[in-house]
Amino acid sequence: MTNFNPNDIGNLNNNIFGLPTNENDAKLIFIPVPWDVTVSYGGGTSKAPEAIFEASFQVDLFDAFKENAWETGYAMIPVSKELIEKNDHLKTYSRKIISQLASGNISEDFDESVAFINKGGEELNTWVKETSDIYLSQHKLVAIIGGEHSVPLGFIQSLAKHYTDFSILQIDAHADLRNAYEGFNFSHASIMFNALKIPQVKKLVQIGIRDYCQEEYAYIKKSSGRIKTFFDRDMKRDLYEGTSWKNICDSIIKELPSQIYISFDIDGLDPKLCPNTGTPVAGGLETEQIFYLLEQIVLAGKKIIGFDLCEVTPSGENEWDANVGARILYRLANIMTKSNGI
Repeated sequence: MTNFNPNDIGNLNNNIFGLPTNENDAKLIFIPVPWDVTVSYGGGTSKAPEAIFEASFQVDLFDAFKENAWETGYAMIPVSKELIEKNDHLKTYSRKIISQLASGNISEDFDESVAFINKGGEELNTWVKETSDIYLSQHKLVAIIGGEHSVPLGFIQSLAKHYTDFSILQIDAHADLRNAYEGFNFSHASIMFNALKIPQVKKLVQIGIRDYCQEEYAYIKKSSGRIKTFFDRDMKRDLYEGTSWKNICDSIIKELPSQIYISFDIDGLDPKLCPNTGTPVAGGLETEQIFYLLEQIVLAGKKIIGFDLCEVTPSGENEWDANVGARILYRLANIMTKSNGI
């Protein structure tokens, strides 16, 4: 770090964002999870960790909210080739399962195939949990780079070993409260349903939600306040009728306890920002709306204990989505480390 110049072009021989750090000296570790086995619409999120890594060298390292943020030390561990191979193998089964459900032509081995996918999901959760445990036990901060939105469950389980209680702030177009969607116990559409099984998760606060089913809506209403959803429709109406974004953010912050995990599905944003994401939905938020909220959370004295960034989908030679993802990742990292006083 002594000889590193943050104003130079990114050195491709260095770690993420061109930083001369590694997993030993970094204070924040990014765990890449190249997984998109249960995607039900557009695929390709498994390629996001590598694409975001490559795009990160184009990110300018100055951040007005946390000057000299690069000095903190960030590092991404290598992408697991075994996970990539396992993901690609399991996808051949999940594609057939989803196709059969859509056509109504169910094969004799359907249940066996679903069980195979669910076993793979369990193994992924174990891998993420055990990998997260390694770095959390070293008193490092950890973040997940997905992959589809199912991938952070193991990390949230790991955090539950280190924190007695915390909330989840979910930025998303979808509620993700379905039980075993399409038969997959660890579906991208079930991540929050599964996270709420963890007793240490005391509250789920959702923002930007605009695509959900009746069952999910009923689940929210029956949660006795454990789930607080700020629907995109309601937030937009408040804005149209004169409520400031600051006041809306104040209302969100009041719902959040002192320790917060951020789960950022890129489709929570307006789809013009990441149009290739797996399940884009019209509407959504701007990046600066999100970062204003997150910065206000830090200024309110709350602590961000971890985060994930999921559902970024690179598209061919077009680096747009990965570039957006890399910039969001950097600012999320800066906000989290600042909230922890490092």
